Amino acid sequence: MQILIFGAPGVGKGTQAVELAKKFNLKHISTGDILRENIQNNTELGQQVKSIIEKGELVPDNLIGKIVKDALIKSEKKFILDGFPRTRPQVDILEQVFDELKISSPKIIILETDDDVIIKRLTNRRTCNKCGAIVNLLRLDKELTCPKCGEKNNYSQRDDDTEDVIKNRLKVYHKTTKPAVDYYRAKEGAMILDGTLEPLEILAIIESKL
Repeated sequence: MQILIFGAPGVGKGTQAVELAKKFNLKHISTGDILRENIQNNTELGQQVKSIIEKGELVPDNLIGKIVKDALIKSEKKFILDGFPRTRPQVDILEQVFDELKISSPKIIILETDDDVIIKRLTNRRTCNKCGAIVNLLRLDKELTCPKCGEKNNYSQRDDDTEDVIKNRLKVYHKTTKPAVDYYRAKEGAMILDGTLEPLEILAIIESKL
């Protein structure tokens, strides 16, 4: 099975991708995770993209295309692709890669919600400094207890989760990524889902349709 999942930053596509990868034994390919890992390890790639990502801008097509192709080959054609393509030219890159790898008719999932919901979500998103869990402060108790490890009020915020950067990311999404999403929206069988629903509700809908 091959799945492409789309949506604006913070809509919840990463959460769904992780669960679907477990459910259907797929490789979760997140271009964002790949890039952040390289930045953290200070690799050559990480050095190239660090300033680009911190501004909320997009990594050049030729570079991200090579990263994705390599990841798809390693997945043995069993994957859920999260975060690519993000531009209309990247659609052409991915379609060419699919042709080369003889991949046809991937499942399409598109999550949608309003910008103000996303801004509220992302400005309250944090990473637990003890276990690495991603949490939302709005969903925690008064002591801000991590639901995974029990640590209290010990979180850090990603550089790209500040309000100014989020607004820029959304601006980039509407201007450059929306045309790519619209291309896949027109595909027969594409799932268009309400991203404001609870994650478990969304997951149940996706599983029923798959």
